Amino acid sequence: MAAPQTPQVCRGIVKQVLSGDAVVVRGQPKGGPPPERQINFSNVVAPRNARRATANAPETVDEPYAWESREFLRKKVIGKEVLFTVETKTPTGREYGAIYLGKDVSSGENLTELMVSEGLVTVRRESIRGESSRLVELEEAARSQGKGKWAGNDVDHVRNVKWTCENMRSFVDKAKGNPIEAVVEHVRDGSTVRCFLLPDYHYITLMISGVRCPMNKLDSDGKPDKTSSEPFADEARYFTESRLLQRDVQVILETFSNLNFVGSIVHPNGNIAEALLREGFARCVDWSIATVTGGPEKLRLSEKRAKEKQLRLWQDYKPSSLGIADKDKEFTGKVVEVVNGDALVVKRQDGKAQKVFLSSLRPPRMAESDAPRPPGKNFRPLYDIPWLFEAREFLRKKLIGQKVSCTVDYIQPAQNNFPEKTCCTVKIGDVNVAEAMVSKGYATVIRYKQDDDQRASCYDDLLSAEAKAIKSAKGIHNKKEVPLHRVADISSDVGKAKGFLPFLQRAGRTEAIVEYVASGSRVRLYIPRETCLITFLLAGISCPRAPRQAPGGVGGNLPGERYGEEALIFTKSLVLQREVEIEVDSMDKGGNFIGWLHAESKNLSVMLVEAGLSSVHFSAESSKFSQTLSGAEETAKKKKLNIWANYVEDKEDKIEETMTERKVDQKPMMISEVNNDGTMFGQYCSDGPVLEQLMENLRKEFTTKPPLAGAYTAKRGELCAAQYIDGHWYRARVEKVSGSNVSVRYIDYGNREVTQGVKCASLPGGFTSPSGYAHELHLALIKFSKDEDSLEDAVGALKEVVMDKEILVNREYRNGGVEYVSIQRADTKADVALTLLKQGLVLLDERRDKRLQSLVSEYRSGQEEAKRKHLNIWQYGDVTDDDAHEFGMER
Repeated sequence: MAAPQTPQVCRGIVKQVLSGDAVVVRGQPKGGPPPERQINFSNVVAPRNARRATANAPETVDEPYAWESREFLRKKVIGKEVLFTVETKTPTGREYGAIYLGKDVSSGENLTELMVSEGLVTVRRESIRGESSRLVELEEAARSQGKGKWAGNDVDHVRNVKWTCENMRSFVDKAKGNPIEAVVEHVRDGSTVRCFLLPDYHYITLMISGVRCPMNKLDSDGKPDKTSSEPFADEARYFTESRLLQRDVQVILETFSNLNFVGSIVHPNGNIAEALLREGFARCVDWSIATVTGGPEKLRLSEKRAKEKQLRLWQDYKPSSLGIADKDKEFTGKVVEVVNGDALVVKRQDGKAQKVFLSSLRPPRMAESDAPRPPGKNFRPLYDIPWLFEAREFLRKKLIGQKVSCTVDYIQPAQNNFPEKTCCTVKIGDVNVAEAMVSKGYATVIRYKQDDDQRASCYDDLLSAEAKAIKSAKGIHNKKEVPLHRVADISSDVGKAKGFLPFLQRAGRTEAIVEYVASGSRVRLYIPRETCLITFLLAGISCPRAPRQAPGGVGGNLPGERYGEEALIFTKSLVLQREVEIEVDSMDKGGNFIGWLHAESKNLSVMLVEAGLSSVHFSAESSKFSQTLSGAEETAKKKKLNIWANYVEDKEDKIEETMTERKVDQKPMMISEVNNDGTMFGQYCSDGPVLEQLMENLRKEFTTKPPLAGAYTAKRGELCAAQYIDGHWYRARVEKVSGSNVSVRYIDYGNREVTQGVKCASLPGGFTSPSGYAHELHLALIKFSKDEDSLEDAVGALKEVVMDKEILVNREYRNGGVEYVSIQRADTKADVALTLLKQGLVLLDERRDKRLQSLVSEYRSGQEEAKRKHLNIWQYGDVTDDDAHEFGMER
């Protein structure tokens, strides 16, 4: 008879202990996942552990000492290298044999004998052969010593396993973020495990917070479908399994999602989430990373390192670049405006204003579920979108006028008719503005695609702040207390304005917020006490108009007056979105209120005059600020500030103030330009020959020495030569440069033009003097109607009378450095202003100068004649009632 064969000795690592008599051993990998074999101990049987209910089997309970049996063996061998032999194999493929812990079989510890000697398994005596009688002896010894299951008290050694959790929120809250001892029972994928929480034996599914590994898709039979599984799913699962399966760990429950708990796994050898990210087996996930105990910084850093090395999931990763210079990535400045609830205008240290958006932030917006606004009602987002006003106010009160530091996180390209956005993390001191907004519930955090790293540098802090705001039901997360703002806009309703006027006049100084600045002397105010919006005009001054949009938005922008844009910027810098105080004196016929505005106890009218950006209007004489305004204007004149840059203080102006007799000294002129607002430009006839000679010499100069196209760079305020549409070159002053377009005024003729930069050239040195021959003139004692049609008719009639014709000009007075004149036609000696008054095309602008009263009386008679005949602007009656100009409305 042949001798029995010696069983082959195999080597492997214990992956899992199924029970006290069965383990799963993982062999050596050979170009793929390591082979696994389940080895059952020969000749013994262990108590069976409880199993949860499945679709094919009901729930079972522990047999006595089943948990102790498995745990003893698990702690002994899990993750360790063992030797094993297979003695028998059943037709179903189940293998039985012996397992040894050690370097070789002869000296290694026999685990079957160990389990029997500890009383944790029962010997199958019917299968014992002579050579295995030692197992019987060991069992008898354990029985006699009362070891293991032979100790009795079976009831005390049966677990009460909780397979489900009824109230997951309560369970998480009760844990209070404290570590809970646990044993990992199953690894579903690289970032999801099932485990027992000890000592109460709660069986939970735990998703590792902050990360997500690729997963295997299941087919219709519930088995992994390799064709549709995500790349690296098996590798990620093996990575986690080899380190955590059936290991003693600590679990920190942080939140839950559906029927799964979400939390962190703490292991003595490190954080599995960080390890997965570092090796490129996982990605950070935004929805749970904010809950990670200890913060998300280490997770983000681990992911960043994997990206840099292009490991596994990141093998095709390409870092995005900002596309801006390093010097522009970080800057500081002062906040000058808050736009909606997510954008700021910051004036940088170099004086440049830059609009920046708060990174990864979405301000309150109208939800689809919100009730539609009533038909015909003007939609005002700031007041009609819930919480947007509170968001804007939060930023306005905290940031306006304050120094902030900005770090550019990403540039959002132009899309869907929206321009490019520079998105930044903005801090005031150590406070992150976006985080403060989110924590108050005044904004939400934008969710991105998993691979999109164009986000805020503090993105995790934003998510954490949002989670807290949601939990506390703050701001937009509070669906029960939605703020309503019933704001009356009376700026375009004359009837309502008249009703409000007495209240505002009696109120004295009233607090208001400057919502918009239209020009240096025209602002839009929100009055919290009255919950209304008004248009407010500064009293006592004449302020140059800034460039503005054409009526109806058609035709681009209308040009402004000289220093109009500077006045606009000045007023913006002082009052935009600031809390101010106003005193209302009166109202014009358009429903605009007129009065005094105080910013930080300073009168804005006075400040504009002091800066040389406005002149004092004669209506200020009757106000309590008359002396202050006059003193400020005198100071600005002496310093030659802005509109007074060319002011020459001579005795003539002072003589005009004391003269009692009107002086008539008519001089012939040729009017070469009449602007759309009635401003005229002309040359004295005595200067005609000199001007003609100058132009002839300039043309010869450019004919013999033609300029090189593009060699000249136009700069605002300097003299240059510009080529007119007739092909000739003329002297001009640059008023504005916008890209390749240059706005110029021809100083010898007064007309303006927007031309190309290539049509401008340096003015030869011999032609910079004398100063321009075009003199700016205004009709004395005349003002033009603000009605566009009436203004057009009046200017058209004026052009017809004076353009390119010889006229006789008499200077009546000066105001703001500009001459106001009376004009007679050289041929008929007819007074042009009186003719226009009699035709009802213009209005009388009365002055109190004694020397002018005879002329005022004559003009008044002409105006009364037009009124009686209801001509032109008088066709519907008297339009001078409540006229704004006499109260200091901007001209």
